[in-house]
Amino acid sequence: MESRKQRRRARRRPRPETPPGAPRRLPPILRWLGIGALALLGAGLLLAAAVAAMPLPSVQLPEATRLYDRNGRLIGSFFTQNRTNVTSSQIPADLRHAVVAIEDDRFYQHHGIDPVGIARALVRDVVAGRVVEGGSTITQQLAKNLYLTPSRTLARKLQEAFLALKLEQRYSKDEILTMYLNTVFFGDSAWGVEAASEHYFGKPVSELDLAESATLAGMIRSPETLSPIRHPEAATARRNVVLQRMAELGYISADAARRASREPMRTASLAVPVARAGYFMDYVRDELATRYPEVAQALSRGGFRVFTTLDLDMQRAAEAAVQNILPVGSRDANGVPQPEAALVALDPQTGAILAYVGGRDYSVTKFDRVTEARRQPGSAFKPFLYVTVLQRGYPPTATQLDAPVSFPGPTPDSPPFTPKNFDNQYTDQPMNMRDAVAESKNVVAARWMAVVGPSAVIRTARAMGISSPLEDSIPLALGTSAVTVLEMARGYTPLATLGWRAEPFAVRRVEDASGHVIVPEGLFGPHTRKVLDPGVAYVMTDILKSVFDYGTGAGVRIDRPAAGKTGTTDQDGWLIGYTPNLLAAVWVGDDHYKPIGGTGATLAGPIWHSFMAAATAGLPAVDWTMPDDVVRLQVSALDGLLPNPSSPVRSEVFLRGTEPTAVSPAGDAFAVSSRRPAGTTRRLTP
Repeated sequence: MESRKQRRRARRRPRPETPPGAPRRLPPILRWLGIGALALLGAGLLLAAAVAAMPLPSVQLPEATRLYDRNGRLIGSFFTQNRTNVTSSQIPADLRHAVVAIEDDRFYQHHGIDPVGIARALVRDVVAGRVVEGGSTITQQLAKNLYLTPSRTLARKLQEAFLALKLEQRYSKDEILTMYLNTVFFGDSAWGVEAASEHYFGKPVSELDLAESATLAGMIRSPETLSPIRHPEAATARRNVVLQRMAELGYISADAARRASREPMRTASLAVPVARAGYFMDYVRDELATRYPEVAQALSRGGFRVFTTLDLDMQRAAEAAVQNILPVGSRDANGVPQPEAALVALDPQTGAILAYVGGRDYSVTKFDRVTEARRQPGSAFKPFLYVTVLQRGYPPTATQLDAPVSFPGPTPDSPPFTPKNFDNQYTDQPMNMRDAVAESKNVVAARWMAVVGPSAVIRTARAMGISSPLEDSIPLALGTSAVTVLEMARGYTPLATLGWRAEPFAVRRVEDASGHVIVPEGLFGPHTRKVLDPGVAYVMTDILKSVFDYGTGAGVRIDRPAAGKTGTTDQDGWLIGYTPNLLAAVWVGDDHYKPIGGTGATLAGPIWHSFMAAATAGLPAVDWTMPDDVVRLQVSALDGLLPNPSSPVRSEVFLRGTEPTAVSPAGDAFAVSSRRPAGTTRRLTP
C-alpha cells in the first residue's frame, strides 16, 4: 500500500504546465465575481427592459370645482379632494427649493431611486432606534400618491420602485416635482400647494414668500401636527429647520434664512369663511343636473369653474340679516333651532339669483327652505287676486265692504267660510282697493275673490309664476295653498318688471379644468316672457307701495321707492318686497308648523329691511316709469271720484278708461264722519 509519506509527495508534485497558446484559467474567486457581475448586468438589462415596456397606469387626480360669484370672487368648492392643479410657472422657486431641500436633497442627482439616501436613512434609523428618516425619493412619493395604497408591504415597495423609474424615464425633473406638489396632502382637506396656500395663507401659491414656502414644505412630513393655524409653534420650528437646510444646500443665503426665520407666523383665519352659501351651492348642483347631469355628477372631482349669478356682498348681507335678526328660540328634536327662515333675492329683470339663504345654518341642517319647504303665504298671495281684479277693469278706487261676511262651503254639507281680519278689526265701511291691500283686510279680499272667481285668480297666479297646486276656492284669497319661497319670488317679478316674468337661475357658464366652455352663457338664463299688461303691473305696484307708505310694512320701509306685501298665518310670516332692480322674498316659520308668535311684518319684515338696506346702499334710488296707458289723477280722498272744491284730495293711478268721470258729492260734512280718508290707518293687519 501507498504510504502516508508517498501521498504527501504526490500532493506536492507540480501541476503540468499549460500548453503553449492555450488560454490561462482565472482563479475561482475571480471567476465567481465575473459570473456575479454578468448576472447583475443581465438583471439590470432585464429591469431596464421591464421598465421601458411597462406602461404607466392612467390617473386622473380628483380636483375641486370652484364656484365664483358674478364678480369673479370665489364662493366655495365642491370636492372629494380639495385640489386645484397649478403649472410649474405658478410655483415659486423658493417653494420648489424648500421641498427638495427637506424631502429629497439628492432629487436632481438620482434617477428615481437613491441608494445613497436609502443607506443614509438606514444608518440614522439604526442609530436612533426608530424610524426618523425615510429613504423614499420625491419620485417614489409621487408614484405612491398617484398609483398606490399607503400599505408598507414589500410588494408595494417594489411596485413603487418600478413606477418611480418609469416616471423618471417619462418625465423631466421639473414635471415630476410639479406633479408631486399638486398631489401632496397638507391637512384640513387641502390637497396640493394651491389649495394649501389658499387655506393656510389666504392667497394663491404664486404669491407665497420665502417663509411661507418653507412653512408649507415643512408640513409635508406631518400636516396635522405641523399646521401653522392649529400648531403655530411647531410649524415655526419646522419652518426654521427647512430654512437652515436651504441655506446649507445653497438655495438661499444664510442671511435670507435668518431674516425669514424671524418672521411671525401669519395665517388666514379659519373662523371667517368666504361665505356659507351652502344652500346656494346645492341649488347650483341641482340646476346643472337638470340639463348637464354628467357635469353635476363630476363636480366633486372634475376641476370645473362654475360662474354663477350670486353677489357675495348681498349674500353676506342676507346671511347676516337672518343670523342677527331671527329670534332665538329652542332647538327641535333634531337639534335645529326654531323658528327657521329663508331668503332669496333676485334681479327681477333677468331672474338672476343674487342671494340665497335656505336656513339659519347649513352645517346644522341641509334642508333648503327656499325650494323644499311649501308653506302657506297668507296675505302675501293677495297681489295675484288684485291683479285679476285690475284686469277685469276695476280701478283702485273700487270698494268692497270691510265688515264680517260668510260664504257657502264647497259642498252643501261643508261649513261656511267666514274670513276674519287681523284681531277681528273692521271699519264697517266700504274700503277701496289701495287701503285694503295696505292694511291687509281679509274680508275685503274674500269679497273680491267672490266677484272675480278663484279660477281666474289661479290662471293669473300660474301666468305670473306660481306652480304649486292651488285650491279652487274663496279661501285661496287669503293664501291657504302652500307654495315655496322661490316661486313666490318668481311670481312677483312681473310686478317689478312691469309685465315680464323672469325665471330664476343661478348658473351663468361652466368651464372645464382646461378653460374650455362646456356650459355656455345664456343656457340657464335670462329667460323672460311677457305675462301682464305693463299698465296693470304698474298700478298694482303703485298700490303695493302703500304697504310701506302707511300699511303693514311701514315699520320696515327703505330709503327708496319700493313695493311689497306682508303675509301671516299662525305658522308663517312673509314679506316679499321689491324695487325696479332688486326683489327679495323672506319667510320665517317653524319647520314643524308650531305657532310663531308674530306676524310677517314683525318677523320677516326686519330681515327684509336689513338685507335690502345693505344690498341697495350706495345705489341710485330709481322709480318705475309710468306706462302710456296709465294716468295719475287727483281724486276725492272720501270716495275716489273727481274732487269738488271742498273735497280732501289724494293722488291715484288708473288704467286709461277706468278713471272717474263723475264729481264727488261729498264735502266737508262728510269728511268729519266716521269714514276716514284713504291713506290713514287704524290698527294695521299683516
